[in-house]
Amino acid sequence: MNKRILFIGGSPCSGKSTIAEMLSKEFGALYYKVDDYLGELIEKTAFHGGTACMNVRELSADGIWLREPSIQCEEEFQIYSELAPFILSKIEELDSELIVTEGAAYTPQVMREHNIEKYISIVPTPEFQISHYKEREWVSYVLAECSDKERAFDNWMKRDILFAEQVKSECFKLGVPCLVNDGAKTIEEMYSSVKSAFGYN
Repeated sequence: MNKRILFIGGSPCSGKSTIAEMLSKEFGALYYKVDDYLGELIEKTAFHGGTACMNVRELSADGIWLREPSIQCEEEFQIYSELAPFILSKIEELDSELIVTEGAAYTPQVMREHNIEKYISIVPTPEFQISHYKEREWVSYVLAECSDKERAFDNWMKRDILFAEQVKSECFKLGVPCLVNDGAKTIEEMYSSVKSAFGYN
């Protein structure tokens, strides 16, 4: 089977999922959302010796979210690097000629390490990111066990801002398309840009 895989990377709360769903619906593609399998992937990677995945499994909520954002950000890139072989192996097993897959796990570094050239990243501005995180009901569940929820949320936002900046910088260096979502464009305009990047004009 000749597969075509459309990879969408970038930072959380940028519109990746919405655009991936739109692509999947328009072109009848199978949609693989990395975040839906993240816990399972971390467990599997830790079992096979992924040190960053092993470490994060052992941390309490405070241990995760009350650390310096820069440390959290560095760890996030390490985790995604460890997860990549397992994610890509799973995608190769999927029975579909066209697959749309998205997740922050598809960093420019990961894509380069695995010789994947056809992908796009989407990152939010800090203002867009924070405003949209505040609308998501599951945030309170993620931070439920933190002793200082306000500080934890602030650290989380700072971590993802750092993550987005690094993704954007790496995309620029590698010549990878990177859309910045500041809310000024409609989702339809963002979607059109992504389609063009993948050759669907």
